Amino acid sequence: MPPNMADWLPQDHLVWFVLDVVDQLDTTRFHAQMRTGGVGRQGFDPDMLLALLLYAYAVGERSSRRIERLCLDHVAFRVVCGQDAPDHTTIARFRARHQDAFADVFAQVLRLCAAAGMVKVGIVSIDGTKIAANASRGANRSGAAVRHEAQRIAHEIVAEAARVDAAEDARGDDDDLPPGFADRSGRAANIKKALAELDAQDAEHTRADQGDRHRIEDLLARLEAGEALHGPVPAGADPIAWYRARITGLARHLAELDGLGGIEASRARTELRRRLRRAEQMLAAAEDQAATGTLDLRGRAARERARRTRRAQGRGGTGPTVNVSDPDSRLMTHGAGGGSVQGYNAQVAVTDDHLILGVHVSQDANDTHCFAPALNGAVLAATGLDLQIETVLADAGYFTEENLTMPGPDRLIAPGKHRDLPTGTGTDPAPGPAPGDASAKELMRHRLRTPEAAAIYKRRSATVETLIAHLKDHIGLRRFSRRGLTAATAELNLAAAVVNLRRLHTSALATS
Repeated sequence: MPPNMADWLPQDHLVWFVLDVVDQLDTTRFHAQMRTGGVGRQGFDPDMLLALLLYAYAVGERSSRRIERLCLDHVAFRVVCGQDAPDHTTIARFRARHQDAFADVFAQVLRLCAAAGMVKVGIVSIDGTKIAANASRGANRSGAAVRHEAQRIAHEIVAEAARVDAAEDARGDDDDLPPGFADRSGRAANIKKALAELDAQDAEHTRADQGDRHRIEDLLARLEAGEALHGPVPAGADPIAWYRARITGLARHLAELDGLGGIEASRARTELRRRLRRAEQMLAAAEDQAATGTLDLRGRAARERARRTRRAQGRGGTGPTVNVSDPDSRLMTHGAGGGSVQGYNAQVAVTDDHLILGVHVSQDANDTHCFAPALNGAVLAATGLDLQIETVLADAGYFTEENLTMPGPDRLIAPGKHRDLPTGTGTDPAPGPAPGDASAKELMRHRLRTPEAAAIYKRRSATVETLIAHLKDHIGLRRFSRRGLTAATAELNLAAAVVNLRRLHTSALATS
């Protein structure tokens, strides 16, 4: 080996770039919590450990044990740590201790990208992906099972527990149990957290039911005031009153168009008559359901809970569950194949030049309620860079009235599959402006039938889906390393910072 470590690798190697970037970052928060001197062995430099984590993630290595081994036999890793390799415990504790600082690292790297002339936010795409938690699907338990386990642990004899744990440690039999349950105290702590999660779910159900009641009361007040509302009947509202109000409103608009000439007025009258016939059919169906006692007036939150319970019972379960190895994680569908994963819903907002502008980790099984926090995070990041988002793109998973009408930048949210949009604009383009009484969903459907909007929307799959694939395949973030929603969010921020750092490195090489 050359005596000078600077001669070990070419000057344009990624590791030198990572070290230079860390030198430019404000790492005060990392130094404030680290001991670098005093009695005993001197601690490792926080800047070195941060650079080590950034480089390791950049080359797809996230295991602290593998990073420790690479620091001994891999040239680039030896350069980062200056041949003073930290052990895996030091690496893991550093990542856990400073999880709150990784969001700041992500923001600082984004600012470096902006200073380099990157971060184009004219078009920003948002999408979600399921990332597995550090938990087993087999660790899901019903509320009754968790409470029973809590009682059993509470009555165990401490001496017997200590004897069994000692025997298991001696044999190394902990592999049959998830981490955190390898000893009685760990199992008890996770059971306690699972119980707290069950209580939190109950409280969330109560808040959702109250929100549904307030929403329905507001809707009924608007109906009584004579407002003609459009779109499907919201869960929990009276469909008979809804369709009667709709029929009244459509009839009034149709009367206003009587006597007007021109092709546009003729098309509008034809469309209104079609809607009127449909509303009359739906009113008759709702009245039949009311007569037979099958009319469902439950709110959407109650309906969703009932649907989940039916699905769980269909699989032989007893209803909603909580995971005793990572109580924050959720069992959710994963991919087009309909499989499931025990994990989290990771939201990513991506710029048109393939940089991650914002991230958000959710426990929601679908993307419906993830649009607002993901969009707000992206807007906040853009504002911090003195930039303004022009248009936001999102797929059909976000297509709700609430997401279409919430404050913020202009947006295009698809009402269906992306593959259907180009075909629709080619064979059935929008015939002029949308009707004045169209709902937000109808307006968006109409807009996406225009060639201009369809051409813009095509950028979505080329940006955010590409970045999600890069995040999983190049960075290797298919499974979170640590447990809990906070830890998962911290790791996603770290991984996003690395994605942007790699893009910055590529841009620097192209301009050098």
